[in-house]
Amino acid sequence: MLKRNTQQRRRAIVEQLHTDGEVAVDKLAQRLSTSEVTIRKDLSELERSGLLLRRFGGAVRIPAENETGNETTVSKRKSEIAIAAAHLIKDHQRIIIDSGSTTAALMPLLSAKRGLVVMTNSLHVATTLLELENEPQVLMTGGTWDSLSHSFQGQMAESMLQAYNFDIAFLGAAGLDLKRGTTTFNELTSLSRVMAEVSSKVVVMAESEKLARKIPNVELPWSSISTLVTDNEIDNEAIKQINAYGVDVIRAAVSN
Repeated sequence: MLKRNTQQRRRAIVEQLHTDGEVAVDKLAQRLSTSEVTIRKDLSELERSGLLLRRFGGAVRIPAENETGNETTVSKRKSEIAIAAAHLIKDHQRIIIDSGSTTAALMPLLSAKRGLVVMTNSLHVATTLLELENEPQVLMTGGTWDSLSHSFQGQMAESMLQAYNFDIAFLGAAGLDLKRGTTTFNELTSLSRVMAEVSSKVVVMAESEKLARKIPNVELPWSSISTLVTDNEIDNEAIKQINAYGVDVIRAAVSN
């Protein structure tokens, strides 16, 4: 077997973990033609990144995100929004990608970018990034697993974010309120606010239909948002109101 570099080896470990549910140090060392000491270092680093849990003699995977419509199926509308949002990313930038199906649609588009550093609270986003050939540097927030948002939340995640500065944060939204900002059913909103605080630019990716959703909890006020990337079905009056808060609106060209 050809000798693999560190990123390739760790990606292979994550892939096997997601296939088998658990991995053993001795078998990984044999399969990947390296020492058990090296494998243990790999597992420690992957655990630190929030991609697995160490167990005696090996590791097990963290419970997977719900893939029944949250991450697996990406609509054409979300794909076009992601394409428009990806144009905002430059090589060698430090970015945050929040959990969610719309932000996850960015993943295949990042393969053309070089030198990215990407922080995320989503296991799906992290594992997908590790599969990209351009090998962006991936950082996980860690924290407490939230089954409602299928992401890591809590003080540990917030502290991890606050240790860095980022160029852009890409956030999703369950709803859009023309008067209040982005809204969510989840009462855990503090992590999104920290993501906004540590980023020079905040980009919300959301379909225009979310303007019709009446959702109780405000996640981010318009004053914390730089740009809304949505589809071309948003009406001009809504754009005018959002622009009044100092927010740019980018309309992705979605054909029927």
